[in-house]
Amino acid sequence: MNEDFKTYLEKIKFEKYLNKLNKKLKNKTSVIYGTGSFFRYIIENYDLSKLNVIGISDMKFNDDDEGKSFLEYKMIPKNKIKEYKPDYVIVATLKYIGIIEDFEINHFDKTKIKVLPLARIPLLDLIKEIWNN
Repeated sequence: MNEDFKTYLEKIKFEKYLNKLNKKLKNKTSVIYGTGSFFRYIIENYDLSKLNVIGISDMKFNDDDEGKSFLEYKMIPKNKIKEYKPDYVIVATLKYIGIIEDFEINHFDKTKIKVLPLARIPLLDLIKEIWNN
């Protein structure tokens, strides 16, 4: 699986995108959503320290997990992200379209919180993913 992630991240030029993301989010706070194997691979192989991550969230985190440490980040339940008032929520999953749409429409529509992917896929692949869903 790690080789698949490595190949995928090289294909989408993740390092270049991460550098742009670091510049875009300079002096901004963020919460990373999605703590699965893809995210774990990224934190083991890339430096995310410039993203000013105030916590990580996942649908599996509940209210009792809030504030605990997971992967060296503070845990934030999905239903509490708004309370932390991050500038950005960064979705760290391979299939991020539906999650971003859900956040923008159902959770952050009346806030200034912006949502974007941690690893953006090329436009043509994005169109294919949308078409197939």
